[in-house]
Amino acid sequence: MNVEITPNYSYIFDFENEFIHQDTRVWMVKNWTYVFYYCGIYMAVIFGGQYYMQNRPRFELRGLLAIWNTLLAMFSIMGACRTAPELVHVLRHYGLFHSVCVPSFIEHDRVSGFWTWLFVLSKLPELGDTVFIVLRKQPLIFLHWYHHITVLMYSWFSYTEYTASARWFIVMNYCVHSVMYSYYALRALNFKPPRSIAMLITTLQLTQMVVGCAINIWAHGFLQTAGKNSCNISEMNIKLSIAMYFSYFVLFARFFYKTYLSTNARKGKRPIQVTASSTATSGQYMSSSINGKSDVQSLLAGQTSSKIKAQ
Repeated sequence: MNVEITPNYSYIFDFENEFIHQDTRVWMVKNWTYVFYYCGIYMAVIFGGQYYMQNRPRFELRGLLAIWNTLLAMFSIMGACRTAPELVHVLRHYGLFHSVCVPSFIEHDRVSGFWTWLFVLSKLPELGDTVFIVLRKQPLIFLHWYHHITVLMYSWFSYTEYTASARWFIVMNYCVHSVMYSYYALRALNFKPPRSIAMLITTLQLTQMVVGCAINIWAHGFLQTAGKNSCNISEMNIKLSIAMYFSYFVLFARFFYKTYLSTNARKGKRPIQVTASSTATSGQYMSSSINGKSDVQSLLAGQTSSKIKAQ
């Protein structure tokens, strides 16, 4: 019995049905290197902004932050709902090899292809997360901008190659961001979700890194056994991806330990003294999301640091 390569969507929007992946790929091949300019501007803005804000009062921006996180949460939820069915369908009917080596999620599925394209583009406006950190004078840890830059570069580069294993990374990221940005939005709206939710987000992030490393290991094995013509992923892409995921895993694991398992964590103490001047020493602590926000920063999304208030 023949099985359709795309899932049976209950409804397809016109903008999804009109998606033409060849056009977006041509555009990306021609323009993806602009990402280096974007990253340069990003670095200049955030560190220049930190210098500008050094002797100025912080901005609250609570209302704007709530809107920002709500919009990103809605986008992530929609992206997860439109890409996850394709991954599940492929795994059920075609298996792991297809999910890692065949880019049908772009080439044959217009729904998943459209949201894959939006996912890649979304990594550019997500740089705006850092603007809130700078203007609110929260700790800007190394891993925050490290995440933003590397994910942006890798996503745009991978789209030019139609990297087949990216379907896994995209679905995972959409799903985790759905929970994460919803949590941030609630904090910004003065709701106080239990600490266990923050721990769940960190756990999901850590799981994401483990699965990401596993997918790259499988991809490397398939590339060796099936050959380059049978598995649509390059050796260079695997090396870049596994380097990122492994570095994220190490940093997340350390953050998880310091935040939830260490002596200070068990005593209810925060691992970071959150002050406007603590950014230099907070780089040793980890981010809790693929887009670089730390768990401590997520806790601060809807409240002012007590240390800052005391100053």
